Amino acid sequence: MGLLDILQQAIGGNGSPEAHIDQVTQHASTDELGAGLAAAMRSDQTPPFGNMVGQLFGQSSPQQQAGVLNQILATLGPAAASALAGGVLGRVLQPGQTQVTPDQASQLSPAQVTEIAAHAEEQHAGVIDEVSQFYAQLGADQDAGRRRDRHRAGEDERERHARLTRGAIARRRLQ
Repeated sequence: MGLLDILQQAIGGNGSPEAHIDQVTQHASTDELGAGLAAAMRSDQTPPFGNMVGQLFGQSSPQQQAGVLNQILATLGPAAASALAGGVLGRVLQPGQTQVTPDQASQLSPAQVTEIAAHAEEQHAGVIDEVSQFYAQLGADQDAGRRRDRHRAGEDERERHARLTRGAIARRRLQ
């Protein structure tokens, strides 16, 4: 089944959305995922970019929160980004600092990040592509971690089965 087939099933409402997301992330490159996210974030059928980034920020770990803020900083430059949304980002950064730490990111609310992202989009429309690429890479990394965990669980199960088999063979020899 190709990527187009998976997307058509998702649009048609066949199956669970989580299963479709897993299939898409297995078949699509990070660049394709990023482009798809950017298209969704630009769509008039989804909430505004700032709202989506604020919502994602609120559901993210402090490391992920810092990552998206740093993506905005890298796209706009620290001076421009620090002035966004009434300077809220500039208030958490130390003078000369060009990266937000997870600790600093966790001091911001999703509403503040919504405002930062909305202002960033006004300053540089390409920020949508950069933030989308960040989330695509994050999703790919998480998907790889889940596959690695499932692989390890399978190895553990195979090892347990092998131990049981060796034990059964040893018991037969003793009989």
